[in-house]
Amino acid sequence: MENGTEGQVDQDIYVRQELQRLRDSIDNLDAALVHLLAERFKCTQEVGRLKARYQLPPADPEREASQIRRLRALAEESKLDPVFAERFLNFIIAEVVRHHELIAAAARGN
Repeated sequence: MENGTEGQVDQDIYVRQELQRLRDSIDNLDAALVHLLAERFKCTQEVGRLKARYQLPPADPEREASQIRRLRALAEESKLDPVFAERFLNFIIAEVVRHHELIAAAARGN
């Protein structure tokens, strides 16, 4: 094997190993995110049941705005795009409100 080819093979092996290492880390982070979201939704389900029991509205725009401001600041501190963070939280909030509406409907017998 020529030295140039051998160097290319070493580089290819390095790149494949480095990609695998990074992808393994991404997979671990994805698993952690899923588990954290599951825990978050367990809490928001409890909030939904409490709201339904006391006939509170499923959405709380004041709380949501506060959470968005807080998350944007955290994103900026963490060097994460705050626009992305806000979109992500808005997606979660929409799903939480949908769950709260379903819980309220079930509590009313609908």
